[in-house]
Amino acid sequence: MKFVTNAILKEVYPKKPEWSHKGQYGKLLIVSGNERITGAGVLVGMAAFRAGCDTVYQTGPKRSMDVVANYYPAFLTQPLDGSQLERKHIPKILEFIKDMGITAVEIGNGLWRSKETRKAVIEFVKRIDLPMVIDADAIRSMKDAQYVLGEKKCMILPHADEFKEITGVRIVDVTSVERRAKIVREQAAKLSTTILLKGHVDIISDGKRIVLNNVHSQLMSKGGFGDTLAGICAALISRKINKVSMFTTACAGAYINGKAGLLAVKKYGVAVLPTDAIEEISNVIKNG
Repeated sequence: MKFVTNAILKEVYPKKPEWSHKGQYGKLLIVSGNERITGAGVLVGMAAFRAGCDTVYQTGPKRSMDVVANYYPAFLTQPLDGSQLERKHIPKILEFIKDMGITAVEIGNGLWRSKETRKAVIEFVKRIDLPMVIDADAIRSMKDAQYVLGEKKCMILPHADEFKEITGVRIVDVTSVERRAKIVREQAAKLSTTILLKGHVDIISDGKRIVLNNVHSQLMSKGGFGDTLAGICAALISRKINKVSMFTTACAGAYINGKAGLLAVKKYGVAVLPTDAIEEISNVIKNG
């Protein structure tokens, strides 16, 4: 089987023209957070910035947006009323997307799983015609509207439990990489989308091709490292001047996130944090 290598960096990071300007390399909107889970957007957004996105916009319930805005001054936020994402918010988000000239969307981190939020996610994904990274609770939400995925330019980044919810296939006990790869390819073909199944070995498939990523550490299996992966992938799909396929983006995102985490683990060991990995993204891009 084929494994992703640092050679993929040349595909997603060509030389930047001297006369390029802000916006050509991404205007990303992150839809995240609820009243309790307030920091996911920070991790997604900071990873996106480090991975080369020009501008990062954020929207979600006001409490989570207050946290995001206070963390880093370059985040541009659109707070929503209430404690969770609801269908009533969709028109306001769509207007924000139009006004800001957004080029890609990342959705799901910290949204949680209420019935109303699930319905809001489905409506939002249906109405968006931009490249999308669908992650975390948004993956679970799309269980009830799987057919929409094949109509969109998107990727999903599930762990084993999210994979089970959207596909109905239990994979957590499958330790054979070959068997996992077969299952992921089958489900990617069924959903007509790109899947990056996170695990000891990441498996990426668009239903036809399969690439594996084993560049990371088991010490990354803690909260936040999935958020950094989503931010990296979202940054890459947002770059209008540098269009690559969803499949290639997912492969590159898996490698960059894994290598950044591996570098951070060498410094901090079991104490490693996702913010440590974010700080290593630049080293991966520069040195492979």
